[in-house]
Amino acid sequence: MAGRGDHGDGDDRDRGFDWIYGQGSGEQGSGEQGSGEQGSRKDPEPTRRIPVQPRAGQPAIGTPASQRPERLPPAQQYGATPEPPQGGRPAPSWSTTPSRWRRPGTWLKLVVGLVALWLVFLVAVPLFAWSKVEKVDFEPDGDRPADQPGTTYLLVGSDSRAGLTKEERKLLHTGDAESELTDTIMLLHTGDGPATLISIPRDSPLEIPGFGVSKVNSAYAKGGTPLLVQTLEQATGVRIDHYVEIGFGGLVGVVDAVGGIEVCPKRRIRDRDSGLNIKKGCQEVDGVTALAYSRARKHDPLSDLARVQQQREVVAAVGEKVLSPWSVINPVRWWQLNAAVPDFFKFGEGTGPVDASRWALAMTDVGKSCTVPLAGGDANWDGQRSEQLFSKVIADKTDEITTKMCTATGLAD
Repeated sequence: MAGRGDHGDGDDRDRGFDWIYGQGSGEQGSGEQGSGEQGSRKDPEPTRRIPVQPRAGQPAIGTPASQRPERLPPAQQYGATPEPPQGGRPAPSWSTTPSRWRRPGTWLKLVVGLVALWLVFLVAVPLFAWSKVEKVDFEPDGDRPADQPGTTYLLVGSDSRAGLTKEERKLLHTGDAESELTDTIMLLHTGDGPATLISIPRDSPLEIPGFGVSKVNSAYAKGGTPLLVQTLEQATGVRIDHYVEIGFGGLVGVVDAVGGIEVCPKRRIRDRDSGLNIKKGCQEVDGVTALAYSRARKHDPLSDLARVQQQREVVAAVGEKVLSPWSVINPVRWWQLNAAVPDFFKFGEGTGPVDASRWALAMTDVGKSCTVPLAGGDANWDGQRSEQLFSKVIADKTDEITTKMCTATGLAD
């Protein structure tokens, strides 16, 4: 490198780097004075400039500026989408390539899947509850009425305190824990005519096979469900096809599960025995009040005859709430309602979930409701009118039941 830095001025120093750029002294030093020996000497191995190939669409190096095309913005040089003309905007990238959730088929499949899951839930919950329901052997031995058209259900409201704690018995005013009577006895017949619900006062004196004449509600305590069914079939001639029993706690649980029911007492009622204290007029009540309302009787001169009317009112109100659309749409209510069934309901042997559903549906669509015809306030039956009433039920001709046969209290108008 000797001699390349021994120059007397800056120009000489600048020319010392010509060898890097491949320029000899003859190119840059021809017009220079005082270049000396280095001005006429070329670097024996000048660095060669690597030729550059222009990009596609780009002008060749050395093309005059006047002949060069308009330069694109930097972003577009690397493949970006050109800016749209004024007055419009480019569609977002997701609109040109729809995502999974923007495809109509995806939403349709999602909706169909949710509906399918909902239907499975609606069916599975009651079937699961039904698997836990206690079944009762209700059919008596011996002679029974022959098969009849239509279907007749026996609905019994038992005052059994089994399963209730001391605190619950106090809250519900149920009293003696050993009681085994039937506060509510109803026959529901469904068939070609209107569904007919008939209340049987619990104090009705009937012939109880093997025990003589006694109040009908005592048949349950003397011989259980089969003896009660036998007593009623013998007195009415109607064959009982299915049996449904609900306990004290059952009514409370179901009413609370559906969010309460509406009752419409015609007067203010204060009944110490049942614990009822309710004002006159239509109002929403909870399970405890509904139970007290269905048990109260001492507030009315008709006593048990007034109570059976209240019981039918409560049963109809419960049925209406149970089968309301909200009970099905609301998953919480649907679950609570079905969960209450195994704890508080019993069904007869041979009664399946379809039969139970038909019973529940019929309870919400009762066309005729009355008390068995009575001769007086002592709950003795009117033989002639009661025979007329039950003959229509046996023949499944409930559309021919007259208001004379079927009155609210059972007494003739």
